[in-house]
Amino acid sequence: MHPQTQLRVHLRWMIRRDLPEVLRIEQESFEFPWTEEEFYRCLRQRNCIGMVAECENRVVGYMVYELCKTRIHLLNFAVAPEHRRRGVGLQMIQKLVGKLSAQGRTRIVLEVRETNLPAQLFFRACQFRAVAVLRNYYADTPEDAYLMQYRYRSERQISSGETTPMRRLAG
Repeated sequence: MHPQTQLRVHLRWMIRRDLPEVLRIEQESFEFPWTEEEFYRCLRQRNCIGMVAECENRVVGYMVYELCKTRIHLLNFAVAPEHRRRGVGLQMIQKLVGKLSAQGRTRIVLEVRETNLPAQLFFRACQFRAVAVLRNYYADTPEDAYLMQYRYRSERQISSGETTPMRRLAG
């Protein structure tokens, strides 16, 4: 089996015209997808931002995140099934990591369903760590969620191999 070629994407703000493609990806990606109204309600809030990954004038991935004082909260994130494992998700995460700094927002947080192993493995490969278990987190199922977090590291920390100590939280 040949590895798929990496896909270079253009990341830009999500606009209303993108919603049909975003909803298609959402429905193909999740058992309990967001509705069009949920996207609109979230994106109408002034601290929520939607971005899409575009390739050849087609939306191939998207993310919705909330800018908080000290962190970025990733609310929704998906790549079209036919474009997965080609670097699209990594490029989107790198865009978010680029928004972190030692003085401002220092971490990215997200919740992932306990049954969504592909997402857990993807975020772990992007240096996110599970820091807590959120019991009965979802309204649609009694399922738990893992709270995953990425912490900002300065160039000095990266080049010297320093790591930020992480506390392990019991679930």
